Amino acid sequence: WPTQMCTASAKFNTFLSFHTFPKDKEIQKRWVVNIRRDHFTVTNQTRVCSRHFQSTDLIEPQTPAGRRRLKNGTVPLLFHWNNFSLPAPRTGVWERVERPNTDTLHTEAPSMDVEYSDHDYCSSAEPAALDLSLDHNEDQIARLQKQIEEITISTKFCLERTCANCACQSLSPTTSPKGHNMLHTDRCIIL
Repeated sequence: WPTQMCTASAKFNTFLSFHTFPKDKEIQKRWVVNIRRDHFTVTNQTRVCSRHFQSTDLIEPQTPAGRRRLKNGTVPLLFHWNNFSLPAPRTGVWERVERPNTDTLHTEAPSMDVEYSDHDYCSSAEPAALDLSLDHNEDQIARLQKQIEEITISTKFCLERTCANCACQSLSPTTSPKGHNMLHTDRCIIL
């Protein structure tokens, strides 16, 4: 039989019915996909047993001698890998979310005048506004760079002045007086 792990046989089971593949190529493809068989070829003798269809998809015979048939467009859905059952349908967000009672909302809420304004979240800024913002940012960068230069120059000047006043400028760290807290490198730096 085409479905994997299905061992149903018409010889030993009179309650099952066996159904040929549909002629419609699209529905036939859906059957093959659902059956999950590698390298599967449909022939005139290929059948799928009624266990793989929902009971609502089967048309029961009108007479005792009649045959059970399938509704048009029916696809096998019940297999060993899904325990011959379909998952419970997921509830929508509207059903899952608890909402407050609408009667109490209308009676308890004070009336407010609210103006609703539409907002286009997809809109982008005008080029002129972007140019102004760019100019502002460039001015701020230039101002900060100037501050950095001024601080660097004043720090360098203070260090050089300290070194000029240092009594032990020519001394090496090994010959500096014990109480002296200066480290001699290219410049004197107070420790």
